[in-house]
Amino acid sequence: MPASPSPFSSVKLPSGLVTQARQAAAPMRRSVAGQIEYWATLGCIAEASGLTVSEAREAIALYDVRQGAPADADPLDALQADFLAAESTGRLAQAVRQTVQTNRRQVVKAA
Repeated sequence: MPASPSPFSSVKLPSGLVTQARQAAAPMRRSVAGQIEYWATLGCIAEASGLTVSEAREAIALYDVRQGAPADADPLDALQADFLAAESTGRLAQAVRQTVQTNRRQVVKAA
């Protein structure tokens, strides 16, 4: 009688990812595999929700910056990191353009 196929598969993952998953899993009482599965589910949801590539890149850049910052980091450093992440993805320029357009509309209405 042949053995039934297992519902699980093995994959090789970077050790850094496994370490991050282990750290994130502990407070949530998840296994490392459960944490990675949770992250994969979030990724699927983000893709299905229409998250743009630039929004995803900005979120990843911001996450990477925050992961590299010590817990007692200066709030101004965190603000600068957020600014640089927004600048690197083009979201900063987009936000400035939108603010300028909004302000111009308000000036025209007031005149």
